[in-house]
Amino acid sequence: MQSSLLKIRPSLALAALALVVALPASAQFQKPEDAVKYRQSAFTVMANHFGRIGAMANGRVPFDAAAAQANADIVVAMSKLPYTAFGEGTDKAGNTRALPVVWSKRADFDAGAKKMQDEVVKLQAAAKAGNRDQLKAAFGEAGKSCKACHDDYRKE
Repeated sequence: MQSSLLKIRPSLALAALALVVALPASAQFQKPEDAVKYRQSAFTVMANHFGRIGAMANGRVPFDAAAAQANADIVVAMSKLPYTAFGEGTDKAGNTRALPVVWSKRADFDAGAKKMQDEVVKLQAAAKAGNRDQLKAAFGEAGKSCKACHDDYRKE
């Protein structure tokens, strides 16, 4: 019991932190460059943990249900963070890879973000089920939603 609590606590702490930080995040940026760094950092952490799940889903590393679930929990928490940092003035700030269409078609961009968030919640559910085949299917759908946004809204 204590061992499983030790595994769950970091995920719960990260999820709580994500919720606390996500709500007032836009008010925290003193400069547009700060917002760009924030959203890039959130995407980097999310991509790292998503990649860990992908390695298991695709058989590049042994499947570990607990690790898949822990990584999926982080992906879900991180998926909520970057979007408050796409505020006014951040389209030309710092070293952004966001295309101008993010701001000119904001409703479409936000819909893509919501789609990705919904898909990573499904990925999280598949990870909780502890079945590699379910995880692989959910990973594929989540990956498609990520790719769609990258294709339409991000400079390569």
